[in-house]
Amino acid sequence: MRAPAAAEANSSLDAVDRALVIATQGGLPLVPQPYERLAEALGCSAEEVMRRLQSLLERGIIRRIGVVPNHYAIGYTANGMSVWDVPDEQIDEFGGKVGALDFVT
Repeated sequence: MRAPAAAEANSSLDAVDRALVIATQGGLPLVPQPYERLAEALGCSAEEVMRRLQSLLERGIIRRIGVVPNHYAIGYTANGMSVWDVPDEQIDEFGGKVGALDFVT
C-alpha cells in the first residue's frame, strides 16, 4: 500500500526546506528584498532560497507564490474580487484577457 502523497512529499524535505516552508506560511516578508531576508534567517543565499522555492513548486509541495495586496495600505478605498473556476490549461489565456481590461488593476 502506498503512503499518502502528502506524507511522501513531507519525507523528501530537508531541514532547510522545512524551515523555508515554515518561514513563508504567513507570506513573504514585507520588505524590499524578501528573498534576502529569508536567506539571512535561514543562513543561505537569496539564490538558494529562490532555487528551493522553485523546487518546492515543481514537486507540488507548495502550490503557488502569489501576491495579496492590502488595498487600503496602497490607497484604494474600495475593491471587488471575482473568483472563477477555470480549467488549468486555460488559466494563462484567461488571466491575460482579464488583466488587459481597463478596469482591472
